[in-house]
Amino acid sequence: MVQKVILEIRAGTGGDEAAIFAGDLVRMYQKYAGRRGWGWSAIDTNPTSLDGYKTFIAELSGEGAYDSLEQESGVHRVQRIPKTEKSGRVHTSTATVAVLPEVEPKEVKINDSDLETTFSRAGGPGGQNVNKVETAVRILHRPSGIVVSSRTERSQHANREKAMVILRAKLYEIERESEAKKLGTSRREQIGTGERAEKIRTYNFPDDRVTDHRIGKKWHHIEKILDGDLDPIVRAFQGRT
Repeated sequence: MVQKVILEIRAGTGGDEAAIFAGDLVRMYQKYAGRRGWGWSAIDTNPTSLDGYKTFIAELSGEGAYDSLEQESGVHRVQRIPKTEKSGRVHTSTATVAVLPEVEPKEVKINDSDLETTFSRAGGPGGQNVNKVETAVRILHRPSGIVVSSRTERSQHANREKAMVILRAKLYEIERESEAKKLGTSRREQIGTGERAEKIRTYNFPDDRVTDHRIGKKWHHIEKILDGDLDPIVRAFQGRT
């Protein structure tokens, strides 16, 4: 079954290294999507130097995309010597991942009067890449306080549509969270805040080991996993070896 997913990755605790790690996760999921033959489209990005990201939001679509990635939501922790570390010390940093199912407009009612939409230039910081037309879209949903944006498309209309896709997914997730709380669980427990102590998975470079703390499984060959070889982890969560 073809499924559409909103993937949101944010740098957590750890400064520049957290942003670099977020970038590593972006590339890991993008390569995994390529291996699975899924569509991949960036919606909103906030890059940093050294190939990092403060925020990266993408839309994925393909056979079993949500079923394969839903367990990725949470705080991912990395332990390694950062590129920016001169004394050779191992640092611990985090990034948060949210995997949200894309929902149809009819499933989430949004009143236009509840939206505050602003436009800006979509380009980067200077140079020829700056977009001289205000195509980037930022939408505030007043009742919830949620802010979403899109800047990768060439027109205001296209970026607004992408931003609305994110908004619908987040509002739908709030509804799911409300239902989950009634059952005694919380979305906060799934995604966390990005603090080092809140983690679902640790990428330990000194020991070349990836540990998922929810199911107690460990895998080696970190570089291979970060190169998009997520199948062993996905299979473990789907009950296969």
